[in-house]
Amino acid sequence: MLDQVLDIFSITPDHDLNIIKANQDLFDVTTRVLLDLRGILIEEKPDWVLVQGDTTTTFAASLAAFYERIKVGHIEAGLRTYNKYAPFPEEINRRITDVLSDLYFAPTATSKHNLLREGISEKNIVVSGNTVIDALIWMAEHLKTRQIDIHELIDLDWSKRMILVTGHRRESFGEDFRIICHALLKIATLYPNINIIYPVHLNPNVQAPVTEILGHSPQIYLIPPQDYEHFVWLMTKSYLILTDSGGIQEEAPALGKPVLVMRRVTERPEGIEAGSSRLTGIEFNSIVEDVKLLLEDEQEYQKMAQAKNPYGDGKAAGRIVEAIQNFD
Repeated sequence: MLDQVLDIFSITPDHDLNIIKANQDLFDVTTRVLLDLRGILIEEKPDWVLVQGDTTTTFAASLAAFYERIKVGHIEAGLRTYNKYAPFPEEINRRITDVLSDLYFAPTATSKHNLLREGISEKNIVVSGNTVIDALIWMAEHLKTRQIDIHELIDLDWSKRMILVTGHRRESFGEDFRIICHALLKIATLYPNINIIYPVHLNPNVQAPVTEILGHSPQIYLIPPQDYEHFVWLMTKSYLILTDSGGIQEEAPALGKPVLVMRRVTERPEGIEAGSSRLTGIEFNSIVEDVKLLLEDEQEYQKMAQAKNPYGDGKAAGRIVEAIQNFD
């Protein structure tokens, strides 16, 4: 799932830790990153280690850099729910990373405020926007010159409205995932004139309930995880997006697509406040009713679709480079 992104952006890594293994847990990921990065950091002697987001690899790489007394820059710093188990383990990953960091690239003013409240010096915080928007704008331009064959993805009636779904968060495994799936099945039953496309994450905790509950609906298309190029293309073709992802909460508004966030809390309140996204929770009725509202109320749909994207202007990378060059 990572290699295809590297290919699209023509990035060839000098080191590949190959961290992901079958049936591993968070203990395995954390210890493997620490142990495997040790030799690389000693050999390369970098001045900085840049980490992005809130994955376990982000936290572990920051800790490895700290052990070698290397400065850490955290891209996407300052996001918070202040609930240590939601999202799990991301909330603690990003908070520990921020404790270990030297420069903080906050995507929004809200993220900067969180960092200031935690005692981070303002001179070390840059409101940069998010690099995910940089990448999205690059890809949108790329797609203008790239003819996507829709049959590469799936053969359906593209004249119908399409709902794009992603769901993979660890804290939703189990009954919450089943609730989400049953809500999607109800939506498909209520609206036979729409299609639902769900690129299904490879994790067995996602695959099992999704296949069991949604695998027989003629309107729900379960497809493999898509590469970045095809997924952005799917976002551009969607009518609205249901997700538990963090990044998509930022990407979709940049494309004018309303987002319903299937989580109980979000570390990205800016989208909620701007009106580009709505926290629909993980309750059967709320998911179904929020989708019904956007499918049936054109005014409500347009209000979300036209809301301003608060997550950046596509120039985050330049601000990050400049801040590192000027760091004292």
